[in-house]
Amino acid sequence: MITPSERIYAHLHQIYSHDAAENTYRRLMEVLGSLKLPVTPFESYFSERDVTLITYGDTLYQDEEKPLQTLRRFVSDYLKSVVSTVHILPFYPYSSDDGFSVIDYYAVDENLGTWDDIEQISREFKMMFDAVINHMSSQSPWFTGFLADDPAYRGLFFTESLGTDLSGVTRPRTTPLLTEFTKTSGAAVHLWTTFSADQIDLDYRSPETLLRIVDVLLFYVQHGAQVIRLDAIAYMWKEVGTSCIHLPETHAIIQLFRAVLDHVAPHVILITETNVPHEENISYFGNGANEAQMVYNFTLPPLLLYSIITGGVHKLAAWMNTLSTPSPQTTFFNFTASHDGIGVRPVEGILEPSELERLVHHVQNNSGRISYKNNPDGSRSPYELNITYVDAIGGVDGPSDVQIRRFMLSQAVKFALAGVPAVYIHSLLGSHNNIEGMLRTGHNRTINRARLDARLIRGELNDPTSFRGRIFRMHVELLNARSKSPAFHPKAEQKATALHNGRVLMLEREAETEKIVALYNFTGQPQAVQLAIPPAVDLLTGKPFPDGEVTLAPYGFHWLRISKS
Repeated sequence: MITPSERIYAHLHQIYSHDAAENTYRRLMEVLGSLKLPVTPFESYFSERDVTLITYGDTLYQDEEKPLQTLRRFVSDYLKSVVSTVHILPFYPYSSDDGFSVIDYYAVDENLGTWDDIEQISREFKMMFDAVINHMSSQSPWFTGFLADDPAYRGLFFTESLGTDLSGVTRPRTTPLLTEFTKTSGAAVHLWTTFSADQIDLDYRSPETLLRIVDVLLFYVQHGAQVIRLDAIAYMWKEVGTSCIHLPETHAIIQLFRAVLDHVAPHVILITETNVPHEENISYFGNGANEAQMVYNFTLPPLLLYSIITGGVHKLAAWMNTLSTPSPQTTFFNFTASHDGIGVRPVEGILEPSELERLVHHVQNNSGRISYKNNPDGSRSPYELNITYVDAIGGVDGPSDVQIRRFMLSQAVKFALAGVPAVYIHSLLGSHNNIEGMLRTGHNRTINRARLDARLIRGELNDPTSFRGRIFRMHVELLNARSKSPAFHPKAEQKATALHNGRVLMLEREAETEKIVALYNFTGQPQAVQLAIPPAVDLLTGKPFPDGEVTLAPYGFHWLRISKS
């Protein structure tokens, strides 16, 4: 079997010339040889007990306390037995994009707290860190050094001539691709800015850039990261005349990162964030042993939303039956909401243009917004739907009881699907659209990024009749039941079936000792289902189902457990 060091050597030769690869390999192996990391034993990457909370460091705030301290007390008090991993979105000093324009990779934003606060959380939970390594802030010391022609920063950022034909470049934004800056010398220079004028793309054609970023990843591991999220990684390598997305060198760099971690910290998981059509997305699994262990299941949020608002599951079930990963060491990261909007590129080829248009109109009718991207032909098309998943599912004007049932139906589907489930804090807390905040900032994504008074939230969660309290308790019940069932292991067998003319979804999960038959009613009318199954017991309520006859309430669901012992 090829060793991690041999993989590192091979990947460097894929990326760079012979001499540059040889020199970079020597320098990198010297760093790895001197690194002192504690040995973290692990049996496998994933289990049915894995659940990730996604949150900003300051989503919850409390007077006279740093937000990371408030977060630590909240997750310790409410989620210690519910989630296994806490993903704190970029907690580094930043200049824009709510943390994704990083000024200093090695520091904690002093407005949030300190590295000690991060360490305190890591004592009770596994930690996911963001590696925002496609680009860096225009206010970072790296970039100011670059503009000053400091030799230490030369070549770190991607420059391009203004007259170059870049029309074939795939864009996730409508902002200009090149942004002009003035060097200290007075010379004008045009920098590649995939996401905004403040987010300057790093240039991985320089081995110095690669070595610096590897050092950042190792620093995160030293500070407790057990999962590293590679943000916007698809755009990392640029080559004029190509689409500049998913290029072979991009995959080679990620595979090099994996080899480095396998060499010094084999317990650490890489997850790629690539909001693209499904087949492109799963390419980041590599061969199942050499690239990311997890990829975001970006198709799930829009396709599940479409299925609920239309009351039909044929396309959802068919797509679920295509889900597979190349090895037992790989799995999907299943989510329905995150700090970003609901990306719609992942349903290209699954939903027809008219069906996507229906989804867009539904979100607009529920006070959501639509963000667009530029296409190579000069047109623009929807890129993401900006709305909380609670309001996308239920509508802000519908009866709260129906909204809760529809929303929790969506979460119960996610929790039963093969993979590791993730819960965005605003879904966990049942947050509505933050219209006021969005209008204040002028950014669509603020609609799903409200900051919440922790004292008020605690009061609502402790009230079993409140909207937030009901949603939170149902999350806890589902996740506690899930964690005790080996049939929900990420690699347990899975089969999806559309029943009752597509009105009911049946999701079967099977392990050695048990089988779960999950039934979901995607309509507002009761549905009676007759199944040819052995006697079963509802995993959530303990109610017996001796003869396979099940009546599903409107937007109701059951997790039926069948013992095989």
